Amino acid sequence: MATFANTLSPTPFGFFDSDAAFQTEADAMVTFVKRKLGDDILSVELTKKQIWACFEEATLEYSSIINEHQAKNSLANILGFSTSSLEGAEKLYQRENLEFFLRQAEPYAMDAGIGGSYNTYSGSIQLTRGQQDYDIYTDLKNDAGTPLVDLPQNSPKSKLKVFEVFHFSPQAAYRFFDTTSAINYLNNEFAFESFTPETVFYVLPVFEDILRGGQLDLSSRVRRSNYSYRISGTKIRIYPTPVQTSPQKLWMRVGFSPNPFSADYTDESIGGVNNLNNAPFGRLDYASMNSIGRQWIRQFTLALAREVLGLVRSKFSSVPIPDGDVNLNGSDLVTSGRGDQERLREKLRETLDQLTYGNLIDEAAAARESLTQVLRRIPIPIGKAITIG
Repeated sequence: MATFANTLSPTPFGFFDSDAAFQTEADAMVTFVKRKLGDDILSVELTKKQIWACFEEATLEYSSIINEHQAKNSLANILGFSTSSLEGAEKLYQRENLEFFLRQAEPYAMDAGIGGSYNTYSGSIQLTRGQQDYDIYTDLKNDAGTPLVDLPQNSPKSKLKVFEVFHFSPQAAYRFFDTTSAINYLNNEFAFESFTPETVFYVLPVFEDILRGGQLDLSSRVRRSNYSYRISGTKIRIYPTPVQTSPQKLWMRVGFSPNPFSADYTDESIGGVNNLNNAPFGRLDYASMNSIGRQWIRQFTLALAREVLGLVRSKFSSVPIPDGDVNLNGSDLVTSGRGDQERLREKLRETLDQLTYGNLIDEAAAARESLTQVLRRIPIPIGKAITIG
C-alpha cells in the first residue's frame, strides 16, 4: 500500500514533504478523514493525494493566521528590519525597541531645529550698503559661491525651509555686562583669601548666575531691538538698512523639503520591512507545532476534505441504480465544509486576539489589582506580615 513517504509529489507544493512529523501524520490523516466522512458505510470519493493536499493547505492556513497574529504584536518593532531572509523570525521572541516612535518624532524635531534625520545647510548673503531686500534663492550661497537651492542634495528640487537667520548687533553691546566683572558680586560678602595674599576667591549663590543671565537676556533684546528681518516668499528684508561701507555677511541655516525615500547618509532600513506583506515571517514547521495547533489542523483538514468531496459529488445530482436513483449530498457537504472552515478561523483568531501582548499586559495588571484587593481583606496579625496599601 502506498504511503506518504514513498509517494512521488504527494502534496501540490511540497512545503512539508520532508518534515518527518508531517509524514507520519499524513498517513493517519487519510484514515481519519475517510472514517469521519463515512467510508466504512459508503465509499468516499477522495484519493490520498486529495486528502494530503487538504492537510498541506490546513497547515499553511494555520501558519498564516499565527504569523498574522505575531505581526499584530510586533510589526511596529520590526519596521525597517531587513527582508533578506523570510525564514526564522517567526520562531524568535523579539526584544522591544522605540525605533518606530523615534522615527515618527523625527520630522517634528527637524522642523523645531533640534534634530531629525535630514541634514540642514548653512550659507550667507553678502549684504550691500543701502540695500534691505535680498532673494534667498539667488543670493544665499555656500563658500564655493553656489546657491544653496542648486545643491545636488536638493533633488528633486524643492523650496527652501529657513530654520535660522543669524542677524546680530555689534558685539560691543556685551561689554556693559561683562560676566567676569566683580561689581555685582554682592559687595564681596562671600569673599575669602587663598593661601597667597594676592589672590581672592568668590563663592557665589546660584541665584547670582540666574540674575546675571536675566541681565544679559534683557540687554540682548533691548540693544538688538532694531535688528530684525522679515521673510516673504523668496525674499528677505533686513532691518535696519546696512550703512557700513563694507557690510558683513548675513548667515542663514536652511533645509530642503525632505525626500522620504532617500537620505543624506546610508540607511538600509529604507528598503526594509514596511508592512505586513514583507514582514520576515516564514512558514511554521509542523514538527514545532504543539497539540493545540495540530488538533486545529486536523479539524480544518476534515472541513476542507468535506468541501472537496461535496464538489466531487455535485458534478452529479443523482446516480441511476436499478429501479431508481441515488441522490447525492454534494451541495450539503460543500456548505457544511465551508461553514466549518469559517468557524475554525474565527475561533482561532478570537483566541489569538485575546493573547496579544497588549491584552496580556492588561490581564496581568487586572489580576494583580484583584489579588491586592483580596490580600487587603485577609485577617493577618499585626507584625506578622507586610501589608499592601
